[in-house]
Amino acid sequence: MERIWAPWRMDYILDEKPHGCIFCLDARTDEDRQNLVLYRTPLSLVMLNRYPYTNGHLMVAPRHHTAELDSLTDVEMLDLFRTVRLCRSVLEEEASPQGFNIGLNLGRAAGAGIEDHLHIHIVPRWNGDTNFMTVVADVRVVPEGLLTTYDRLSPRFAARQ
Repeated sequence: MERIWAPWRMDYILDEKPHGCIFCLDARTDEDRQNLVLYRTPLSLVMLNRYPYTNGHLMVAPRHHTAELDSLTDVEMLDLFRTVRLCRSVLEEEASPQGFNIGLNLGRAAGAGIEDHLHIHIVPRWNGDTNFMTVVADVRVVPEGLLTTYDRLSPRFAARQ
C-alpha cells in the first residue's frame, strides 16, 4: 500500500468545524488570514479554497447569502464579476498560469460542495498540471501550503483596496 504524508492537514482535521455558511462566517475581518479571506468589496468576498485543485484556487462569493443567481441584483452581479476579473488579473500577475477554469456549481447534482451560498471558482491552470497522481492514485498534489499562497497573493489584493 502506498502512503502519502500530509502532516499539515492534522491541524485542519482536529480544528473545530464552523457551523453555518463559510462565506458568511468568514466575513469577519479580524480573522482574514486564518479564514483565507484575501479581499472583499461591499458586495463580494474572495477566499482561497481549503481543498484546492491547484495552487491559487480562489472562490468569489456575493456577501448576500443565496444559492440563486436570480436573487442577486444587477449591482451585486456586476460586483461579483468585476471581482472575478480582478482575481484572474492577480493570479495572472503572481502565478503566470497558462489558463483558467472559471465557473459555478449550482446544486449538489452539479458538484456544489456548499449548496446554500453560490460562489464562483477561479482555478489557475498550467500545462501538465494534471499528472499521473490524479490518474493513478485519485490524489492531487498541491505543492504550496495554503498560508504560503495566502501570503503571496494578499499584498496583490491589498494594493487594489
